[in-house]
Amino acid sequence: MDTLPRLEQTIAARRGAAPGTSYVASLHARGLPAIAQKVGEEATEAVIAALTGSREAVVGEAADLLFHLLVMLGARDVSLAHVMAELDRREGTSGIAEKAARKDA
Repeated sequence: MDTLPRLEQTIAARRGAAPGTSYVASLHARGLPAIAQKVGEEATEAVIAALTGSREAVVGEAADLLFHLLVMLGARDVSLAHVMAELDRREGTSGIAEKAARKDA
């Protein structure tokens, strides 16, 4: 099994735990706005690491961002499979053309 699907399963399993015993549960207890804010914070930290940090810093911040993104997706009942299907759908499409198509829709 791949790492991200395994992590997604772990996050789903911990979502219903007591907030005092699970970081994932504590995020969920604070609600979607707090989860989304955490994703934003981690994205900002990843960008800063990319611009000024070491390779190891970029790796660590990217891992934090992916983790928190999976927490947010789970909170919205969006599976990693849904996201992967969308990426598959976009494969072979120019990023410029794909973005223009979203604008027109």
